[in-house]
Amino acid sequence: MCAERFITKPAQLSGATRELRMKPMVPLWALSLLAVSWGYPNYLYDEPWVNMFRQGFNFQCPHGEVLVAIRSYFMEAEGSDRLWTFECQPTPPSLGEPTECWWDDINRAGMEWSSKCSNNGLVAGIQSQYFTSVLDREWQFYCCRYSRRCPYSCWKTNDVPEYYREEGEMVIPSYGYFIRGAQTTFSGVLRDRQWKYILCRMTDFDCKFENF
Repeated sequence: MCAERFITKPAQLSGATRELRMKPMVPLWALSLLAVSWGYPNYLYDEPWVNMFRQGFNFQCPHGEVLVAIRSYFMEAEGSDRLWTFECQPTPPSLGEPTECWWDDINRAGMEWSSKCSNNGLVAGIQSQYFTSVLDREWQFYCCRYSRRCPYSCWKTNDVPEYYREEGEMVIPSYGYFIRGAQTTFSGVLRDRQWKYILCRMTDFDCKFENF
């Protein structure tokens, strides 16, 4: 039987150089116009953000891929909201193809939340909806299960971002780690969230299947 053991590691993920780049979802000329019209720094639009401020989004990795990097940018003037971008990577051939995918439980806006993909799943997408009444978002993970593989050597990252209202970035430390979920806290004063992501390895063999 495999069991998860959570260990808080030093902040070794912040500012890591990412190897993969997603293709922009909006033409660069359009982003430049938005940057000028909104008065935001142009560098904000060097990233392929999946949302605009106060806008919902639904992001899913291609079939057979999982999330490996998450970045966000906070702006108080835009409803204390964040722009978000994500990167995916194919899973190792040893895991095989995903056998089942689903949307897991929802985090309600304005509340703390701790969630891991059920059925030993891995995070392969995220959807979110913004709520003006609380200046916060609700969240939901898209999870995929790989046969009867089990997680092990699990740990939580330090807070991302390190301080509320800063830019946030999390990149998996090395190939072979996967995001299983997250624990997030919400500041009712600062109207922002910090995240601790749950990272695990997965066995290369089927094991006694339980939801860890």
